[in-house]
Amino acid sequence: MSKPSDLVQGTLDMLLLKILALEPMNGFAVSQRLKQMSGEVLQVSDGSLYPALHKLEEEGWITAEWKTSDNGRRAKYYSLTRMGRRQLEKEADNWARLSNAISRVVKLKEA
Repeated sequence: MSKPSDLVQGTLDMLLLKILALEPMNGFAVSQRLKQMSGEVLQVSDGSLYPALHKLEEEGWITAEWKTSDNGRRAKYYSLTRMGRRQLEKEADNWARLSNAISRVVKLKEA
C-alpha cells in the first residue's frame, strides 16, 4: 500500500479536504474512508494523519469540535470550511493538470 511519503507533496492535504467535503467525521473515520475510497490502496498512519489535520485546521481550511462518537467515546470531529472548499477546488485543479501531464509522458511510445 502507498504511504504518504510515496505521494506527491501536498496530495495528502487534498485527499483529506476531499474526504471531509463529503461529511464531517473524526480522524479514525477519515483514515478508514481514505482506505475504502482508494480501493485499499492508500492508507495513512496516525503519525501523518493527525499532524496533517492540525495543519489544515491552522490554515482555516477545516474546523474541529469535540463530540461523542457512535461508540460513546469523545472524539474530535472535523468539518470543511468555506475557505477549505475553495482550497480543495484549487488543489483538485492543480492535481488534474499535473496528473494529465504525467500521463502524457508515461504514455510516450518507446523507440
